[in-house]
Amino acid sequence: MQAQEVLRQLRIPELDDFRQYVRGFPTNALMGMGAFAAITTYWFATRPKALKPPCDLGVQSVEIPGGERARRSALNDNNDDYMTHYYNDARTLYEVFQRGLRVSNNGPCLGSRKPNQPYEWESYQEVMDRAENIGSALLHRGHSNTGDKFIGIFSQNRPEWTISELACYTYSLVVVPLYDTLGTESIGYILDRAAISTVICDVPEKARMILDSVKGQGKTVKTIVLMEAFDSELEARGQESGVDIMSLKQFEAIGKANPQTHVLPKTNDLAIVCFTSGTTGDPKGAMLTHQNIISNTAAFIKITQVHCMLSFHDIHISYLPLAHMFERVVQGVVLIHGARIGYFQGDIRLLMDDLKTLQPTVFPVVPRLLNRMFDKVFSQANTPLKRWMLDFAFRRKESELKNGVVRTDSMWDKLIFKKVQASLGGRVRLMITGAAPVSPTILTFLRAALGCQFYEGYGQTECTAGCSMSMPGDWSAGHVGPPLPCNAIKLVDVAEMNYLAANGEGEVCVKGPNVFLGYLKDPDRTAEAIDKDGWLHTGDIAKWLPNGTLKIIDRKKHIFKLAQGEYIAPEKIETVYNRSDPVAQIFVHGDSLQACLVGIVVPDPDFLPIWGQKKGFEGTYSDLCKNKDVKAAILEDILTLGKEAGLKSFEQVRDIALHTEMFSVQNGLLTPTLKAKRTELRNRFREQIDELYAKIKM
Repeated sequence: MQAQEVLRQLRIPELDDFRQYVRGFPTNALMGMGAFAAITTYWFATRPKALKPPCDLGVQSVEIPGGERARRSALNDNNDDYMTHYYNDARTLYEVFQRGLRVSNNGPCLGSRKPNQPYEWESYQEVMDRAENIGSALLHRGHSNTGDKFIGIFSQNRPEWTISELACYTYSLVVVPLYDTLGTESIGYILDRAAISTVICDVPEKARMILDSVKGQGKTVKTIVLMEAFDSELEARGQESGVDIMSLKQFEAIGKANPQTHVLPKTNDLAIVCFTSGTTGDPKGAMLTHQNIISNTAAFIKITQVHCMLSFHDIHISYLPLAHMFERVVQGVVLIHGARIGYFQGDIRLLMDDLKTLQPTVFPVVPRLLNRMFDKVFSQANTPLKRWMLDFAFRRKESELKNGVVRTDSMWDKLIFKKVQASLGGRVRLMITGAAPVSPTILTFLRAALGCQFYEGYGQTECTAGCSMSMPGDWSAGHVGPPLPCNAIKLVDVAEMNYLAANGEGEVCVKGPNVFLGYLKDPDRTAEAIDKDGWLHTGDIAKWLPNGTLKIIDRKKHIFKLAQGEYIAPEKIETVYNRSDPVAQIFVHGDSLQACLVGIVVPDPDFLPIWGQKKGFEGTYSDLCKNKDVKAAILEDILTLGKEAGLKSFEQVRDIALHTEMFSVQNGLLTPTLKAKRTELRNRFREQIDELYAKIKM
């Protein structure tokens, strides 16, 4: 009985079934004590252990002396120093690749695949050789780091993108990424603003967009290099416009026949001009140096070094747009360790097949993909028993997460979560999400289900990519972690919205070596972004949590007044309403001529039928969206969430309209970084908005 009492006091949940089982044993004391002692010893020897965090999770950031209430990461070795690099031999992006070449022992570097085929790999040296050829061709045709130095890359993610980028870094040229969702007008603006004379494209359609965009302009474009085959008609059209069109193979041959001496960049040299589309106005060209990018990669390595340091054994799946800095920084972390990058086939619908084939260990994600993964898992739990088992398994793994345990070998992994882990290839050990807020519920569930190191970061192009990131061991959700070791963060007053730094709330401002130089040829907007003391003003509003982490709570931009004079920040309201199960997207609208808010809701096509069935509604997705009772039920649900979140009565929508088409980049309602284009949304739904207000006034 002594052993049973010990076991009872331990309260080990995994041994509950064993207790029930041993109650039927013969009451031989010696035998019972031996059995209990053996099982207890085995459990203590094999029980999952929490990973030791790199700092005290109750103090993840500390205030910097000086009176501005700025805070730095608890991981900084010196109170006054920002982290600029991790490895002494990798302080530029050229050196990053050279280090990868060395530590991988010229291992596999870049891989791609054709449908239903395995990945084919180019080695680090093969990639370097091709980069030297492309760079030599660029110099042979008149480019130089002192003159015509901006090179456009207009392509989906593929090996040639990274090879062309490396070509620029090898000869101190500057990469200017282009992407088709910018539209012809914006592409023309960028080509003109950066005076780009050579653009490297993947497919003929993009070459045609370039030719369309230079009509009537100064015709700075002189050469288009195409990765894919093209016809004589396109070549003839190029000649009419005074533009040489040649294949990448031809271009590499020119460079091979005319090799040029490397022109190696310095840390403070410009590396890339990343044009952000923005929600209004012309694109802004954020100028980023080698040090900007290296410091950001170094900070990520510093945070993950203890439990998730990469090596040449790791594999990264590249599908998030290389035209944006999130993916670029991840690739920097991969290449600096001699790991390999496998590119998706170019069709997001085939991503799951690419994952199963590649079996990556590094998988960056965005909230939209996480939402889909979450919905798919729960849609498959389509009986009460399956749902109960899923909920129970999640609660067990969530309790481990709260104790710092991350693993994929529990009973619940084998019984419940093995399938979702296998859908990502079965080997993922590091995930990071950024670019937009993610629901705490979804993040916590997927952290538990996938059983890997799963970080959430926050930042923007102007601070290279990230300025804060969650810490290993802190697997709570609802915050974006402490400042990165490469920067400090302070919050400044936004008095008109009643956010005060003295209360630990305000606009997020960032300072450090990851903060950009400014906007290309745009001093006015640069002055708006970076103040005289070097602080980048992000426009996001946050608050400090007691453990030194940052929680984004609002957005300074997109503020409007209602008729009675109340200030409204619609993005804060949308964040709350997006937690509603049937809601995929929502646009909250109001203006100074109206006394209340209204909303346009896009119900989740995967989850609405399941949710509707529970509420007693039947029909197809289209039928449900037309059902007035369904609309009323969704409105009731989001208003309840708003009340629970502390929204004031005037911050709650009075009525909504349901819309069946998702807001997207393709239909012009989202930016390429998936932010709402509020002006376009207002114009697109003007008729529905007017109808909603008309009904309210009746």
